Amino acid sequence: MNAKDLSIRLQKAAEYVPQGARLADIGSDHAYLPVALMLQNRISYGIAGEVVVGPFKSAQKQVAKNGLEKKVDVRLADGLEAVELADEISAITICGMGGVLIRDILQRGKEKNRLSGKERLILQPNVGEKQLRHWLVAEGYKIIEEAIVAENHKIYEVLAAEKASSIPKYTEKELFFGPILLQEHSPIFIEKWQHKLAKSERILASLHQSDKDVVDKIQAVSQEIEWIKEVLADAGK
Repeated sequence: MNAKDLSIRLQKAAEYVPQGARLADIGSDHAYLPVALMLQNRISYGIAGEVVVGPFKSAQKQVAKNGLEKKVDVRLADGLEAVELADEISAITICGMGGVLIRDILQRGKEKNRLSGKERLILQPNVGEKQLRHWLVAEGYKIIEEAIVAENHKIYEVLAAEKASSIPKYTEKELFFGPILLQEHSPIFIEKWQHKLAKSERILASLHQSDKDVVDKIQAVSQEIEWIKEVLADAGK
């Protein structure tokens, strides 16, 4: 990969990073995102945070190869422990993880005073988007951007959120699909939910055959199937 180039999903996340931001990229994976943004003069300072030694060393090599040691700081730390309030970070990116893990990283960061509340959060969950949106709303964040992209036969959602004094009253359905994505009905969005519908119907069939107490699970999956059918019907109009 050229140092200025990014994968499709990371490029979409990069688009939501404000110009001139002080960026912390958590789970940085070779520091591709902060390095590319620095080379494009998009950010003023970067932190690449990694919890595993191997990726940490790879990130150090990538930063050094591009002569950015004074502009991108590579730190070995667990989640947001890579960030200090004194860093005055204005944007945080967390990409390529499950939504529940991203949520837990943010929650621990909040509990350990690593979040000032002034940062824009740019998040790319691989799964568990609903749980992540629930946390954001509960913590006073407004979802300001959402996108859905396809890459290497996989579909990814990217969202950006900021603290706001007034938060829309998102419905469960909006948190499930994404309030912005739900309005756009893009072809990739439709493709995702067509696949999800087929999968959910298989899950429901197996639940009905279970000899365990799965009434609550059946209700939850049935509700999701109903929503998906409604959304796909609306998209086809």
